[in-house]
Amino acid sequence: MDIFTTYFYQPFFNILVGLYWLVGQVFPNPDMGIAVIFFAVAVRLILLPIDLAGERSAEDKYEIAKKIKQIKIDYAADPIRLKEETKRVMRTRPGAIISEMINVLIQVLVILMLYRIFTTGLEGEDLHLLYKFMPKIQTPIDLMFLGIFDLSHTNNMLNIIQSLMIAANEAMHLYFSPVKPNQKDFISLVILFPIVCFVIFMFLPAGKKIYIITSLAFTMTVRIVRELLYLYYSLTKKTPPLPITESSPSISETPNSSEKTI
Repeated sequence: MDIFTTYFYQPFFNILVGLYWLVGQVFPNPDMGIAVIFFAVAVRLILLPIDLAGERSAEDKYEIAKKIKQIKIDYAADPIRLKEETKRVMRTRPGAIISEMINVLIQVLVILMLYRIFTTGLEGEDLHLLYKFMPKIQTPIDLMFLGIFDLSHTNNMLNIIQSLMIAANEAMHLYFSPVKPNQKDFISLVILFPIVCFVIFMFLPAGKKIYIITSLAFTMTVRIVRELLYLYYSLTKKTPPLPITESSPSISETPNSSEKTI
């Protein structure tokens, strides 16, 4: 077996099948869709530290983008110097870049894994990858979710729900962004991006859509909880900490800061 199968695909494949078996012990019949929901929550919990690290570096990423934008203006006529200065800025804050690269890599691996799971893996092709200690499950595995959605085939209703969730998530991201979004940002992220996702995911199995919908719901819940915690601290502390998505002004930049009260 290749490295991807042995060290990434096989463990997560076994986790999903194990959750499917567990659902069958709790409910009258096992439901792979419910197992996928639990699976998505488990993956998001595993990746939560990386996500939080990425959020902590949001200010760094914003500062990098702002500096690079200025560099493009200053060195528009000198492409060699432009390239050198861009590299220099990228090296000044490596944490933000590393966090972003790790997130992109993990998401690509998850997409490849789920595509294989729901197109061929659960239909029997990869059942030999189950560990020997796994509980015995009845085959073939039932790939119906709530008796309505076939997880191995595409589903337009789930695709619409997924696109709406993407739009809501992007709108929330813009709302809590430290930089006020313009109309172009709103149209690009809240309208055009979900439409593009609808077209792309139109041909992917419904199991992938269940995973994305659950993952987006998890992300939005985490963001709401964090903002509520900030609101709580801002109401109970004299010097409230700013949300991780915002940058705090220095004392010298805030007039009469010693006299300011909440």
